[in-house]
Amino acid sequence: MKFKATVVLCLLNFYAFSQTANTLTISEDHTPVKASIEEVAWLEGYWQGAALGGTAEEIWSAPMGRSMMFSFKLTANDEVVFYELGYIKEVDHSLLLQLKHFDKHLHGWEKQDETVDFPFISKSGNRIYFDGLTFEKRGAREMIVYVASKDKSGALSELVFNYKKK
Repeated sequence: MKFKATVVLCLLNFYAFSQTANTLTISEDHTPVKASIEEVAWLEGYWQGAALGGTAEEIWSAPMGRSMMFSFKLTANDEVVFYELGYIKEVDHSLLLQLKHFDKHLHGWEKQDETVDFPFISKSGNRIYFDGLTFEKRGAREMIVYVASKDKSGALSELVFNYKKK
């Protein structure tokens, strides 16, 4: 299915982050910015919305043990396209978002000991910036997630996830 191949190619290129209209990228001389898990506690809950030509859902746990875990699922045409599992945790007085991708049969995309990492950059108003990924809070029950991605040819794009809290 062409849809699935396109999604997989976009997501597998997360490793080469670049700045887009709504995301930031870490500079070579970046020093970790002080932050705590409480600054992202508003993510807690069940979120669902349109993304990547299908329906995406994220479920975030409450902060506990200086971390929050999440699960993600994308479905299209009444079929699972892929899953993600991950967390945001406090590391060296800052935050780090790490995740792993899985196909619909839970076969991992990354090697066993590898994760896709999004170091924290900053918080500004209603936005939380990680390297190549931004969470934007739009009221109590809405958020938008922006992800910088490069396609197979190296063209930069921005994936947009529009969520409502259920």
